[in-house]
Parts: sequence; structure tokens; C-alpha cells
Amino acid sequence: MVTTDVGGQRLALLPEKAAWWPAQQALLVADAHLGKAVSYQRLGVPVPEATTTETLSRLADLVERHGARRIVFLGDFLHSVHAHAASTLGALAQWRAQHADLHLTLVRGNHDAHAGDPPAWARMEVVDEPLRVDGLALCHHPMAHDGAYVLAGHLHPGIVLGGRPHDHVRLPCFWFGDRVGVLPAFGAFTGLKTIRPAPGERVFAVADAAVLPVPGAQESG
Repeated sequence: MVTTDVGGQRLALLPEKAAWWPAQQALLVADAHLGKAVSYQRLGVPVPEATTTETLSRLADLVERHGARRIVFLGDFLHSVHAHAASTLGALAQWRAQHADLHLTLVRGNHDAHAGDPPAWARMEVVDEPLRVDGLALCHHPMAHDGAYVLAGHLHPGIVLGGRPHDHVRLPCFWFGDRVGVLPAFGAFTGLKTIRPAPGERVFAVADAAVLPVPGAQESG
């Protein structure tokens, strides 16, 4: 686990592709994309099964390990209108019943605009970006906002390590600029967009069970 300071707040960057905010006892999770697999299956595209269950299981492990009292989802919680399928909502309902005391907040993203808000029984506070909390602006889209450091998702950032054409790997990453930080996509069935960080920006790659500062990037904390 690596820690870094942004906007006057310390975050722990987790290999499960989420961030832990100790001061708020909160997990920050971007791009869960629940129901993405069933959405593709409805279109006749063969994709992996049970990705929603896998995503929720990892989230449950993080809640237990850190004693989280709150989760803020940085957009794209449900993938599409097809994510309201019985299999997806059934898995979500079971998970929610097991974590009834958690305060859940969703900052709407572009997929949420099409999928619609989660069902009322999920008891999730749903807001538009930015959600300002203690010097941070919690968003989905990685765009700067005056007076706060932005934490966002949307991009599904990945970094290429290794220079040779046949000897490199692309890994999910956390990416922090001067005013905006982007979290990796949390969902079990999501792609990667290769980023090209500018000099001085901090990048932390997620490899197996570790978060590793990328050479040339400085770690805080």
C-alpha cells in the first residue's frame, strides 16, 4: 500500500484499484461498471460471466479490511440500462444487505446518465459532480475545478512499462497531475487507456498485489 498527498489530504492507493481516505473512513472507487457483462451479452457478444459478483466481492473485502464507513463511487456505477437485469440487481441487493450500515454516494458519470440511478432500495446518495469534501472535488470527469483538487475516473488509465516492442506490459495506474488525479477503473471487466504523463506528474502502477511508483515519478508519504 502506497500513500500520497493530494489537496491537503492523505490517500492510500490500494492494489485492488481503489483509494482509502482515512480521514473520512471512506473508500473511493471509480468506474465499477456493474452489469457490463450482461449488457454485452444482451447484444450477443460473448464475454466473461460473473464479473459483477467478482467486483462486489473485492469491494466487500476492502470494506472489511479497512473498516470503511463510506464508499464514494466516482461515476459509472452501472454500465447501461441492461445492468438493471435481475442477475445484476440481485447480486447488488445481496451485497447491500450485507453492508446495510455503509453510507454510499454516487457521483454521476456518463454511463450513469444512460443507465439511470440505482434502485431506491440501494439507499445510495446520488449527486452531480463536483462533490466537494475537505479540499477535494470528487468527480467522474477529470477536469479541473477552482478551489479544490479533483479526484476522478472515466479514463481507465493504464501505463506502458518496458521500451521494447515485444518486451513491455500495460498496467492499470493511478495518475496525479497538479490539479487533477485519476483513479484506475475498479470493475472486473474494464479496459485500459494508455496515458502519457507530463514531466513531474506522479504515476503509480498496479501490478498483481502491489502498487508501484513508476520510475521518474515521486512518491509522497
